[in-house]
Amino acid sequence: MSGWKISVFPITALLLSGCQSAETDMSNTSPLVYQPLEKQYVSPECQGEHCSTVQISALTFPDAPTLTDELQTRLLTLAMGITDGAETPAQDWDSYAQDFFVRADEDRDVLPQFMASDAQLEASIYAQHDDLLVLELTSYVYHAGQAHGLPSTVFMVIDERQQSVVSLNDMLISGQQEAFQEALAQAHKRWMAELDYDDQYAKSWPLGENHNAAPLEDSWVIKYNVYEIAPYAVGQPELTIPLEALQGVAKPRYLGP
Repeated sequence: MSGWKISVFPITALLLSGCQSAETDMSNTSPLVYQPLEKQYVSPECQGEHCSTVQISALTFPDAPTLTDELQTRLLTLAMGITDGAETPAQDWDSYAQDFFVRADEDRDVLPQFMASDAQLEASIYAQHDDLLVLELTSYVYHAGQAHGLPSTVFMVIDERQQSVVSLNDMLISGQQEAFQEALAQAHKRWMAELDYDDQYAKSWPLGENHNAAPLEDSWVIKYNVYEIAPYAVGQPELTIPLEALQGVAKPRYLGP
């Protein structure tokens, strides 16, 4: 991509080994190797100080290229923001940056030159236990002229034993989806009580289904994005479900050590 300023920083291989419970011997589990990947793109058409940028802080898995591709696809999909579902994500980081700068340059034609667009895509370790690796994928996309940027988050749960991505339905016992929604509703009530929100608030911002779950050692975290169950100013609400409430609902594999 000629003319682009791109920085790829050195990466160091790290080993992830699952914390193993006393009840289960998973000594044969191969450690999942990952490498941090850093990229920065600057609009090639910008010659001034206020240039549009795209920053990538991702992860790659040298021994599991399918996971690398899946992470990239999920981050690029997340960066699309709120869509009608008809659009498809960019094929790779370079393509995303190219498309982003096309719109950024169009915005600069009608907006003051000191305004610049910015996109930040990041993958980080959220939790790691019992051979489960929970990644937090985040994006923040701001287009010049908007009142504010759009933050988005999605969890990516990896079973290190199988080196595969796990969905919410994979973690739940068959037929327990309704019971999970009830546990989520109780978590929502606790969250509202903590913030002193009343029933009128719940009517204005009703609880919706959410498959964005992170299984931790002592609880599950269900994270919502802005505008889903709260106004932008509230941020991205996190609802916590204790493991006791998931007994008989979630598979034992995902209920801590």
